[in-house]
Amino acid sequence: GKIHLPREIFQSLSSQTVRVVVTVLNIQQLGMFKEANQTAQVLDNTVLGITVGESSISGLRDPVRLTFAHSELPQHSQPSPLPVAGQAGGWQSSGCATQPGDQGTVCSCDHLTFFTLLLNPALDGSTAKALMAVATAGCGVAMAFSIFTMAFCIFIRCRFRFEETVRTNLGLHVNLVGSLFLLNLAFLLNSGLSGRAHPRTCGVLGGLTHYCLLCCFTWTALEGCQLYLLFVKVLGIYIHHYLAKLCLVGWGFPVLVVGVAGVIGSYGEYIVQTMDQQVIAHLCWITSKHLLVHYITNCGYFGLIFLFNMAIFGVVTQKSCSLQGTGAVQGYRKPWKVALVAAGLFCLLGASWALAFLTYGISSTAVLYLFTILNSLQG
Repeated sequence: GKIHLPREIFQSLSSQTVRVVVTVLNIQQLGMFKEANQTAQVLDNTVLGITVGESSISGLRDPVRLTFAHSELPQHSQPSPLPVAGQAGGWQSSGCATQPGDQGTVCSCDHLTFFTLLLNPALDGSTAKALMAVATAGCGVAMAFSIFTMAFCIFIRCRFRFEETVRTNLGLHVNLVGSLFLLNLAFLLNSGLSGRAHPRTCGVLGGLTHYCLLCCFTWTALEGCQLYLLFVKVLGIYIHHYLAKLCLVGWGFPVLVVGVAGVIGSYGEYIVQTMDQQVIAHLCWITSKHLLVHYITNCGYFGLIFLFNMAIFGVVTQKSCSLQGTGAVQGYRKPWKVALVAAGLFCLLGASWALAFLTYGISSTAVLYLFTILNSLQG
């Protein structure tokens, strides 16, 4: 890039000869200038320091101009007003402004300090509206399939005589699909009412949405526990009122988590904005001040469940293969049928949720659509 120092800087200095020092730092290697909860990305991980002489220079009428040369910026990123490193090591933009130039981004500042260009992740208006439309349509489709699945499971459970284990499995599936139905319903209510809801109502709606999400995760964990009992601990698994106890855990444990989060005031309005700071959507969810609650109760909780379920999936797969190899299982199963059953179990144990979490935060249009579809089509 280029650096332009105005004549005013040198006219204010008493000595005729001064040392001009330009320092270029790779902050990825040094670990400098990092803030807690920083969402912006430093362009090329580079910070530029400029000093002229030994005095502090500020309040310039003719600003210092820096041209940051760069290729096309990452999708869904915008350059913020030129941030400078303050005394506390945080980023500040006072006295600085940015504008696009022919050779990059031009930044103008009325003082000398450490400079860089931050890229804030953001959405353009058309993409954000399209993603909201995809999410809404996906939730509607998922709700329709959830209703059909629950009705089908209840019908065959009542119409045909099964042994107790099969009836328990069907009841477990109904509760899991029911939690997915409630989650999609809560999201649709959230997106439709949150923009004009009273703060207390918004807090209740945010807590309800969080509760439904935790119920989905908990019932996914219970599916893994049931699979372990069926395939690994085959003998001596009779538990009195087993399904009722599962319901107590599946619907009751999230109440405790949401109750604690609500007591500390975690729920409220969460705003989704575009690159030009236009509000795309108001959601009642965990507020930005309590993102730690989101990372612990959602990301951390699901991560533990997924690791547990994948361990169960591995044990069940190994045991099934060993039974097939010893001839304990009668009949021949085609490989595609075995693969289909394995894929179904894989999704039942949370694989689709894991894919959604893996795509979270990646600034790519295709990945954003994939993230939205995976989330809205869970049912």
